[in-house]
Amino acid sequence: MTRVDGHILTPTGWLAGSLHIGADGRIAAIDGTPVSEPQVRHGTLPLLLPGFIDLHVHGGGGRDSMEGGDALATIARVHARHGTTALLATTMTAPPHELEMALAGMGPACRQRTPGTARVLGVHLEGPYINPGRLGAQPDHARPASTQELQRLHALAPIRLITLAPEIPGNLEWIPRLREAGFVVQIGHTAGSYDDGVAALRQGATGFTHLFNAMSGLHHRAPGMVGAALAHATHAEIIPDLLHVHPGAIRAALRAIPCLYCVTDSTAATGMPDGEYRLGSHQVRKCLGGVRLEDGTLAGSTLTMDQALRNLVHDIGLEIDEASRRVSTHAADFLGLDDRGRLQPGAWADLVMLDPALQLQRVWVEGEPLDD
Repeated sequence: MTRVDGHILTPTGWLAGSLHIGADGRIAAIDGTPVSEPQVRHGTLPLLLPGFIDLHVHGGGGRDSMEGGDALATIARVHARHGTTALLATTMTAPPHELEMALAGMGPACRQRTPGTARVLGVHLEGPYINPGRLGAQPDHARPASTQELQRLHALAPIRLITLAPEIPGNLEWIPRLREAGFVVQIGHTAGSYDDGVAALRQGATGFTHLFNAMSGLHHRAPGMVGAALAHATHAEIIPDLLHVHPGAIRAALRAIPCLYCVTDSTAATGMPDGEYRLGSHQVRKCLGGVRLEDGTLAGSTLTMDQALRNLVHDIGLEIDEASRRVSTHAADFLGLDDRGRLQPGAWADLVMLDPALQLQRVWVEGEPLDD
């Protein structure tokens, strides 16, 4: 039994006490005395929060998820060092043979966690079933949904989440079949209208991909896909790097969407110096903290989830407990995972230790301490 002491964020509030990790990698017990958030912020004990969960990861450490091979092990190791204990490997839009190669490489990492890395929960298929007019930084290989293609890909690596544009002919009718087959569906890279978004939610879509980015915007007489999300969504992704979305827009989304959660949309440039990197079939440049295509289009990010937490607290003004839910619990709930994203007995011992300034100190993945 391993014991970790500090200010522990549990589902019912903060405790000053001890968290006990069993030999099975799960939390065996938590004991302590209730404390308030001001006591936590101004105290000297380390903070213990649920490990971060990132459902939109393209790369890190100079490697891209579309490379196949051992790229995903490097990516999962880099993100674990920033407190991400579980993630979804995310694809780019690509021709069928490139997607198949990429998922063949992702499959082993999804089935077996390498020591020292984050748990790869599965795949987020961000393309190719998107609108070719709203590619953002996606390569131009968008196409209508294909059951046969999806079956081939899913056999190579477990697909957990699918982004699609509901206005593309056939996609809307496809959503209920996807849900019945166990996939989670969200709306993104879309030029669809408010009504298209509402229709997709009624058909079984449950989220929105990087809210505000690569979707039709909000106008008071044409609310667009953003309007559908703000009016009706319970869950949606957002990239809180303060480049993709203005802090004011983040605050508006926080007020409107109860379980808004954060993703990094991170690229191979994450954790690397400025320079040229791969993003799917694109070459992108990291400069001044951003990643862009040659024409200046934002192309993913270099954000890490520990920085996302600090941005929510220091720049957006959230309390630590709410910020923690936005980088962990809500994403777990979105995927239907009740044993991750919360510190409670029986859950996986995925946790991060931070100092009161929210600088990362230590990480545990399924009970394994990731020590340098």
